[in-house]
Amino acid sequence: MNLIQKAICLLLLACSMSTIAGAQQKKYEWKEGTSGGYTYKYIVNDPMKARFYTLKNGLTVILSVNKKDPRIQTLIGTRAGSNDDPADHTGLAHYLEHLLFKGTQQYGSLDWSKEKPYLDQIEGLYDTYNHTTGTTARNAVYHKIDSVSGLAAKYAIANEYDKLMSGMGAQGTNAHTWVEETIYEEDIPSNVVDKFLTVQAERFKDPVFRLFHTELEAVYEEKNRGLDNDGRKSYELMLSTLFPTHNYGQQSTIGTVEHLKNPSLKAIRDFYNTYYVPGNMAVVMAGDLDPDQVIRQVDKAFSYMQAKPVVSYKAPVEKPMTTPIVKEVFGPDAENVMISFRMPGALDVKSTVLLSVISEVMNNGKAGLLDLNINKQQKVLKSGASVMGWKDYSVFMLNGTAKQGQTLEEVKDLLLGQLDILKKGEFDESMVKAIVNNAKLAELTGLESNSTRANALMDGFIKHKGKNWVTDVSFVDDMGKVTKQQIVDFANKYFANNYVLLYKRKGEDKNIQKVEKPAITPVEVNREAQSAFLKQVNEMPAAAIQPMWLDYDKDIQKGKLGAADVLYVQNKDNGLFRLYYRFDMGSWNNKLYPLAAQYLQFLGTDKYSSEQISKEFYNIACNFNVSTGTDATTLSVTGLQENFDKAVSLFEHLLKNCQPNEQALTALKGRIGKSRSDAKLNKGNILKGLASYGMYGAKNPFNNQLSQTDLDGVTAQQLTDLLHGLPEYQHMVIYYGPQTLEAAIAAITKQHQISASPKAVPAPVKFDKITQDKNQVLFTDYDMVQSEVNWIRNGGTYNPETTALVSVFNGYFGGNMGSIVFQTIRESKALAYSTYAYYAVPDKKDSRYSMIAYVGSQADKMNDAIGGMNELLNEMPRSDKGFQTAKLSLKQDIETERITQDGIIFSYLAAKKLGLDTDYRKTVYAQIDGITFDNVKQFHDQNIANKPYTYCIMASEKKVNPDDLKKYGDVKVVTLEEIFGY
Repeated sequence: MNLIQKAICLLLLACSMSTIAGAQQKKYEWKEGTSGGYTYKYIVNDPMKARFYTLKNGLTVILSVNKKDPRIQTLIGTRAGSNDDPADHTGLAHYLEHLLFKGTQQYGSLDWSKEKPYLDQIEGLYDTYNHTTGTTARNAVYHKIDSVSGLAAKYAIANEYDKLMSGMGAQGTNAHTWVEETIYEEDIPSNVVDKFLTVQAERFKDPVFRLFHTELEAVYEEKNRGLDNDGRKSYELMLSTLFPTHNYGQQSTIGTVEHLKNPSLKAIRDFYNTYYVPGNMAVVMAGDLDPDQVIRQVDKAFSYMQAKPVVSYKAPVEKPMTTPIVKEVFGPDAENVMISFRMPGALDVKSTVLLSVISEVMNNGKAGLLDLNINKQQKVLKSGASVMGWKDYSVFMLNGTAKQGQTLEEVKDLLLGQLDILKKGEFDESMVKAIVNNAKLAELTGLESNSTRANALMDGFIKHKGKNWVTDVSFVDDMGKVTKQQIVDFANKYFANNYVLLYKRKGEDKNIQKVEKPAITPVEVNREAQSAFLKQVNEMPAAAIQPMWLDYDKDIQKGKLGAADVLYVQNKDNGLFRLYYRFDMGSWNNKLYPLAAQYLQFLGTDKYSSEQISKEFYNIACNFNVSTGTDATTLSVTGLQENFDKAVSLFEHLLKNCQPNEQALTALKGRIGKSRSDAKLNKGNILKGLASYGMYGAKNPFNNQLSQTDLDGVTAQQLTDLLHGLPEYQHMVIYYGPQTLEAAIAAITKQHQISASPKAVPAPVKFDKITQDKNQVLFTDYDMVQSEVNWIRNGGTYNPETTALVSVFNGYFGGNMGSIVFQTIRESKALAYSTYAYYAVPDKKDSRYSMIAYVGSQADKMNDAIGGMNELLNEMPRSDKGFQTAKLSLKQDIETERITQDGIIFSYLAAKKLGLDTDYRKTVYAQIDGITFDNVKQFHDQNIANKPYTYCIMASEKKVNPDDLKKYGDVKVVTLEEIFGY
């Protein structure tokens, strides 16, 4: 299943049931209701109680009430994506998504009458540019575009949309484009619905495509980041091979390099006018709302939209594949294999249900064929199965990564071998029941998330305009009706020699064609400017939402289980429990703990094999996990309270009686060796390690690893002894569930024995952040188009009195799209797609702060990007209005945040690590209004400006001049062995 389909499956049925066991089959059917003067449709027994409205102009509105938090997840989507791009302008839908953040005639402009002539001129110049050939001639036209864009920008207010949303307390401002959809996302406080709808109605009324050439550069950067991503390249090649005629494979969402170089504002406008019409769009809102009131507000806001014909993509029918098609992708990242089958689309409901069950039979994380026969047996490094579902076709994928000394061809054979087992029906039919029970278990918590609700509803709109919502609601019930014979028949019908076999191999990709950097002059961003529209929105009344503080003494009950403290919060919502044994020791205390935690999943006992234990947990819809961090190890058991005794007893039996298995340890060591080799090929891991080196020095938490010699010397008996002895150490018991504290302690006491004299935890190794006393450059070579740069500077020791000041600084300076850093680096100078800067707060009272900044840019723009960030680090620009927005946004975040369930306990434990015994948000909230810009400026000057930094730079040595690096400080080339510690 793809992520959205999983969200639906894990949400849509049993939340309305008191328990899984004995639940009666429910009837799902469409009904019509009328309330508040509006007629809507709904599904009987829909646990989301979603209302589907269709306004007079054809706009779909879908509302779902969830009173858990005073916030609302909003999605505004259109059923158009890269499928609908013109064949000669691929990437256009994605361009448009970016431009819909740029404003309209009413906002984003200082003077529309003066700005418009320049924008009209720019649109004509791009049309000329599109039809101009020859490098010299094209450069001349682009120089004119750049010049006129600079004049137009004098009248633009950059990021005013983000300022509008930040000012009303919105979070998660974002959007995405995919093959069949473009969706705009906001998470808003429940008291600003009027403000939100006023902005969105204006946003989609008559968007203005201003600041286009700098935004175009951001898209270029996004494309180049994709060219550095082996996974992205594999994905696109898989689709283009699987769909030789359908636009799923023939038009990538980001677009081709050639089309990106030749954008057309006229074509973008035509796309907008064609596809952004009410009959093709939906407004989805899930959260703390009154549907009768909200539908009136939406209708009023969007009534200006005129009904227009809806243009839909006419999908070609792909010819059947009769033989495997083999493809290869080359790049620096780890090798893997992907096997992809073209399957029926989401509108084929019966096939979709069967395919979802098959995906879980193959790989559910515990008891699937790949889980037990491949992953549990450690026959490969890792393997999995998934489904990606679209309207016309779906894609079923098997993937695997080779272990040490194994070929990708061998991995392919193992994957296909499990598919053959499925086709022969050599699996336990009871697995289907277990799959459904686990889905229903997850549904019990799924309704709590506004995001999960909204995304499930929007996914239904994109796929079928909500018309098949009844089948979405009954999806898990329908999974339960699937028989083993149906699975076998489906598998034999659709899984033959009709697949794309893609090998991702390590090597140089000689076909990369990056988007070259055009000459762009930085433009004005007019930080202090505000449109009349923004002022109007800000002045709209909104009922106050009062913050809610935790009182740890009242919100957490405490008890004793022998020598162990018990922290307890009751679950009053459903029948789920979560039990934790928490030890204040981790990898810093003993490097073997992470290895032991991994090893446990492959061990059996004197009574059960490892496979039997996995099956049993899956059958009772419960989970166990051993998680080891740097300074804490947590053992957890979760599931239905009715299965508490069985689940905890089984986990305790495993922990006490797990038996050494040298064969499993040998296989695990081999897989760890391969994982370590692969980690050195992954640029994300390398940059993370390089930053840790810059923060702590040569000996740091990232490379605190067992050496190869130490790893080779570890025995199975050592690890099982470590696991057996773990409960003997001092630890804490945490329970969140429906039982009373007394009943919970009694139930845990029956299963969990605690020593009367627990052992003290071993002393940890100590890692101290270094002091940067001069500029230094840490450089690591990586074969990539881009360069990535982190700035690191460590500050003073944690001081709770500065928490509010630091929070305001981060919001203003570099923590979001409306921040100074983002506006300057991306919006004004077009130097990067991704950039940020923040003062990182430590999680322990005796630890130090760190200033961290980041820019990812094309390698040939690296020097400009570094210069741009250094200017901001040394001299923070002043924007009084931006500063007030940052303060207001922080207050609204706190006002609408609700810490609940076992989150209360973990908030308490986090506060204790910082030496606090109260909910410090209350103090921060009280201090925000009193913080001035001069306070933040002084903080910046004292802690950040004109200070030495460590520059952590990762780029291809072929694209970076060593003399340029020396400009920033003494250069040290850091090897992968120094970064990783092995």
